[in-house]
Amino acid sequence: MTKVLLYYLIGINILTFLIYGIDKHKARKEKWRIPEATLLLLAVIGGSIGALFGMKIWHHKTLHGKFKYGIPLILLAQLAIAVWIIYY
Repeated sequence: MTKVLLYYLIGINILTFLIYGIDKHKARKEKWRIPEATLLLLAVIGGSIGALFGMKIWHHKTLHGKFKYGIPLILLAQLAIAVWIIYY
């Protein structure tokens, strides 16, 4: 069970990181973009670390409040839930 969860988290974070890079590329080329709701959803379902790295590496969505503050809050909530699950 824990190996499956670990593989899932690694996979979703890599996917999220890549999706943020793809969206940044599309923004530069003025092409159809990935909806913000999708980017945020990827963070919520476990890709918050990938989202943070994507924002930092690709310099993407760093000025948008819901990303600048929302992604770190999502990560903190996920860490709190993980701690709660582990210790209770």
